[in-house]
Amino acid sequence: MSSHSKAAAKFIADAPRTAWHDKALFAVRTKRDKMMHEVPEWEALREASSQIKRHTLSHLAHYLEEFERNATANGIVVHWAADADEMNRTVWELISAHGGKNLIKSKSMLSEECGLTPYLLQRGVDAVESDLGERIMQLLHEPPSHIVLPAIAVRREEVGALFEKVWHTEPGNSDPTYLTHQARIHLRSKFLGADIAMTGVNFAVAEAGAFAVCTNEGNADLGTSFPDLHIAIMGLEKVIPDYRTLAVFTRLLARSATGQPVTAYTSLYRRPAPGKQIHVIIVDNGRTESLANAAHRNMLKCLRCGACMNTCPVYRRSGGYSYSYFIPGPLGINLGMLRSPERYGGNVSGCSLCYSCSDVCPAKIDLGEQIYAWRQEMGEKNLIDWHKKFMVKGMDFAMGGPGRFYAAVGAARIAEYLPRFVLNNKLNPWYAYGRDIPHFARSTFNARWKAGKVKSEKPTER
Repeated sequence: MSSHSKAAAKFIADAPRTAWHDKALFAVRTKRDKMMHEVPEWEALREASSQIKRHTLSHLAHYLEEFERNATANGIVVHWAADADEMNRTVWELISAHGGKNLIKSKSMLSEECGLTPYLLQRGVDAVESDLGERIMQLLHEPPSHIVLPAIAVRREEVGALFEKVWHTEPGNSDPTYLTHQARIHLRSKFLGADIAMTGVNFAVAEAGAFAVCTNEGNADLGTSFPDLHIAIMGLEKVIPDYRTLAVFTRLLARSATGQPVTAYTSLYRRPAPGKQIHVIIVDNGRTESLANAAHRNMLKCLRCGACMNTCPVYRRSGGYSYSYFIPGPLGINLGMLRSPERYGGNVSGCSLCYSCSDVCPAKIDLGEQIYAWRQEMGEKNLIDWHKKFMVKGMDFAMGGPGRFYAAVGAARIAEYLPRFVLNNKLNPWYAYGRDIPHFARSTFNARWKAGKVKSEKPTER
């Protein structure tokens, strides 16, 4: 039994939450499809996005150096970090030199990747998440379960109880408008009292030496308006050639992520205001190793839109915390395997190979195909659970010839007559409450065909 299956058991046990989570995320996928059909050149944009990313990654050193050169000319200070430790240390050095302790932070998965917030907390820095979903998860002391909709697994009643506990809001009031107003009151003081602002980087425009930050709430703009120090952290794959290519991605990002026609706020930072500082930290943290992996380097094309999670039938029904990597879903499966197959190999089974993730990706990353390739590589590295090996060998034998196949289908009916405890117990890793085997048909399709019963059945006339 994989680590994913074990971790998913808790989420699945709450059937109403599972159904609600599935429905909520597929509604976002449906909105994405609606937006897609309103753009006639959608597939052309996806292809352009993929080719731009392919080109940029093939000339990564050139564009990173161009970005650094132009950003420096604009008055932005550029730093380089080989790994998470160096990034965190650089951030701390900048904060220490500035002398502030109150940091307002816009949502960044790179921050989660490098463990920045707990690192700063240990050093007395109050790093407050300004994205509402991220702030909810921060107050719950839980990581986000989705990269774009971090609090998607939290019901509004739970948010109301949380706000009542930490901010003493009206007891039992879970009205979204009311809760949003209360969050704004709380965050307003954080925005006004911040010494340092931090953002991620969605796109770094090499030609202009500028970078774009995309948010739905305008929290990046609010966070960077008052502090004198703005620290932006970016993975080195975020660089793109110019503003023309930026236009391609801005047309795809919001539509793919949340089904919106545009991102509510696309903020461009090109130079610091008088008396203020902007520092950009360009982070590797294993990305060059991924680039060297020909079979899986496509993962560096990722825009972090979350569309693959919204469509994934496994993620929707198992929840974000069923994955051992900090990013869940098809994206997290692949990124985790690039990081460590030995540590994150249990996630690979959390995939039905429906390839829906590949179909919706705005950068045309072959997500499902890569997961299939990882499964083969795990077999070569002897990282597959012996239960699965035994099952696969058994299926290989049963399906190795028509006689064996039909004999196995016929023999399977025996399971119906066995006592339930023989099948439904801890020795069967595939059993869980509510997953009892269905009743078999009275006869197989093959038997019905041979008896002429299929031929005699005619479609009902309407």
